[in-house]
Amino acid sequence: MALHVEIDGAGSPIVLLHGFTGSARAWDEVAPHLRARVIRVDLIGHGQSPSPPDPGLYTLDHATRDLTEVLDRLGLERVDLLGYSMGGRVALHFAVHAQHRLRRLILESASPGIEDAAERARRVASDDALAERILRDGLPAFVEEWEQQPLLRPAAHVSQTARARQHELRLQNDPLGLANSLRGMGTGQQEPLWSQLPSLDVPAHLVVGQNDTRYCAVAERMRSTLPRATLEVVPEAGHTVHADQPAAFVKVVQCALSRN
Repeated sequence: MALHVEIDGAGSPIVLLHGFTGSARAWDEVAPHLRARVIRVDLIGHGQSPSPPDPGLYTLDHATRDLTEVLDRLGLERVDLLGYSMGGRVALHFAVHAQHRLRRLILESASPGIEDAAERARRVASDDALAERILRDGLPAFVEEWEQQPLLRPAAHVSQTARARQHELRLQNDPLGLANSLRGMGTGQQEPLWSQLPSLDVPAHLVVGQNDTRYCAVAERMRSTLPRATLEVVPEAGHTVHADQPAAFVKVVQCALSRN
């Protein structure tokens, strides 16, 4: 998979993985301020990366292989890895299966998965229905629906300019790519990794927004399960911490990168 990759800066490499409906552009307020060699990847079906028609190419296993190929092509043996939401699922899956390629893991608003099989099946059905609506009704209608979710609403202080920019970035994606991402890498498709967290022996830094109570609880449980974890709860931020509080997010990430 020939993924779109952007590289800026100098220093130790950190790979940034965006969330669902995002792209490398989602990190524009963060990437220039990190004192590192920043590698932004458009995941399959997003941004300028391909959107193949086969949903079977959009799995977390495939994403791990694709990311490994990116690191190999760049000649990088080990990196710091930051993933947000869907990108956090990819990052956590990569960490479990290729932790020897990591120095640190930074997870923003991420989860190891749904443990209850019935709940997971309901989420798969919900994501499949949403994927059908994307293809049937078109991208603008889907983005309007997607942004109405309470989980994804920006914090009250976020400017209308920033909200409009996020909306426009979502509209730049391919509807087929988004539909297949839901079918292959949606929350319900993720095999729960809770039982594997105790064996993840890399520094893990968890970041959540104070207003995102659901993921605060998930992060607190992860912190108590991972052997080398820290947790940072950012005030006046929701699920998308890097968009709600970009300066505070940069400070948290930079602090994590400076720890031995």
